[in-house]
Amino acid sequence: MDVALALVLHDPIGRLIPQLDRTWPGLAAHFDAIAVQTSAQTTAPLLQRLTDHGVRLGRESVDAAANIGRVRRHAVALALQLDRPFVLYCDFDRILHWAEHHPRELIDVAARVQQYDFTVLGRTPRAFGTHPRLQRDTEAIINHVFERVSGRPWDMGAGARGLSRRAAQAIVANSVDDTLGNDVSWPLQLQRMGDFTLGYLETEGLEFETADRFPDEVAAAGGLPDWIDQLDDDPAHWAMRLDLARVEVMAMIPFARS
Repeated sequence: MDVALALVLHDPIGRLIPQLDRTWPGLAAHFDAIAVQTSAQTTAPLLQRLTDHGVRLGRESVDAAANIGRVRRHAVALALQLDRPFVLYCDFDRILHWAEHHPRELIDVAARVQQYDFTVLGRTPRAFGTHPRLQRDTEAIINHVFERVSGRPWDMGAGARGLSRRAAQAIVANSVDDTLGNDVSWPLQLQRMGDFTLGYLETEGLEFETADRFPDEVAAAGGLPDWIDQLDDDPAHWAMRLDLARVEVMAMIPFARS
């Protein structure tokens, strides 16, 4: 395929190993160029699996959570080394969920991102609705502000993007956003540069994936709806999501029209 995967991975205790083992044969059958930028804390057995699978690995020395924009740039730069004309960026846990539950759509999307220099991959209303309210409500703020700044009514919070080689090189060379604000600053930066085509695709596969890593907790709560209710009941989770929304809104200030 003409698309390289650029993935970011943080998994200190190997929660993703069972899902990786289930999904890897199908994923590798369609993508022969995969780059994974990992946190320093990611567990060695998971790194060894990826090495055995022939993945191009990079490893961060900084706190990945606090510098996610930087880590994502590093993942894209690593994927550029695989010499494909397009890059599909996604978080590692989300790509595994996508490959397991919506594999045909993932392959179709990988083909369709080649229509633009930069493609924001969002969620259908159904997929967006699978997330806890603490995510839906705070991400709605981000999406609203992005539309006001860019003129584009897009869902920005799924964290997956398609990039032409030229757009990927421009992001790696010019972006200085080390925060989660890269969700919005990458397309706004390319839009301001003016020489890139931007597009948008809604997906089913970018539905809520976090529960995949917590099967015992979901079972103990009585099922997925009850587990999601527990997340929504915790003010600390709301505070964290509000902080993230503020980071993303702040990232749009330099691109706002005067």
